Amino acid sequence: MLSYRHAFHAGNHADVLKHIVLSLVIDYLKQKEKPFWYIDTHAGTGAYALDSLEAKKNTEYESGIARLLERRSALPEFTQSYFSVVDAINADELNGEGLKSYPGSPAFAAQLLREQDRLRLFEMHPQDSEILRSNFQRERRTVVAASDGFVGLKALLPPPSRRALVLIDPPYELKEDYARVVSVLEDALRRFATGTYMVWYPLLPRAEAARLPQQLAALAAPSLRIELRVNEPQGEFGMYGSGMFVINPPWLLRDQMKLLLPLLREIMGAPGRSDFVLEATGS
Repeated sequence: MLSYRHAFHAGNHADVLKHIVLSLVIDYLKQKEKPFWYIDTHAGTGAYALDSLEAKKNTEYESGIARLLERRSALPEFTQSYFSVVDAINADELNGEGLKSYPGSPAFAAQLLREQDRLRLFEMHPQDSEILRSNFQRERRTVVAASDGFVGLKALLPPPSRRALVLIDPPYELKEDYARVVSVLEDALRRFATGTYMVWYPLLPRAEAARLPQQLAALAAPSLRIELRVNEPQGEFGMYGSGMFVINPPWLLRDQMKLLLPLLREIMGAPGRSDFVLEATGS
């Protein structure tokens, strides 16, 4: 199965898609003054050095965020929240040596959320959870748990504010991860039907990966399926793209992605071998 440790893939096409969608959803939720919670079930370390041994192994950021920055002026204005977080983490490097760091999902949330909002971050990997805790030790809005986010999510729903954005982003190292995503969402929707849930998933030539979007659509909640294929399938295990499945999405998101996905395909996709999917499901 796929082994997806964030540090090895920081800033790649999948991160770009995931974090642009995340930024757009956060921007929408902030339109109401009432606070909301951001819950991340698989938070990683929160930020990644692009000159680390892990990131340099395949330099995936070169065909992801690096290309996007080169074409930044061609992208819609609504992507500026996304770029503002990338700029902030590279405040020194962008004026000198270039792109050195890439923010993880918790860093995007921490930068974009307001003082009244709250972050709840789960990371089960011992080393990564310690780094995550260190990165957020001065963040009074944030609670970090070194535990299984699939399990921990139950105790947080519904949140006190009755508003939440949940990101489910497992490594899919085991076949069981796919089934757990579906069962965890079924339970979450029973506990808190009006929350916004975002699921990241890889595009792989594997039956489990192919079934997941259909299984999520069968939950019968209003949803938006967003996929970016950057290449054709190669081999049995190679990831050729990724998807974001958003349950209870902002009403603006479909139109935003309709405009953005062709640009992301052009910038990050292999010519003639890339494509995208944008599909609304549910009632």
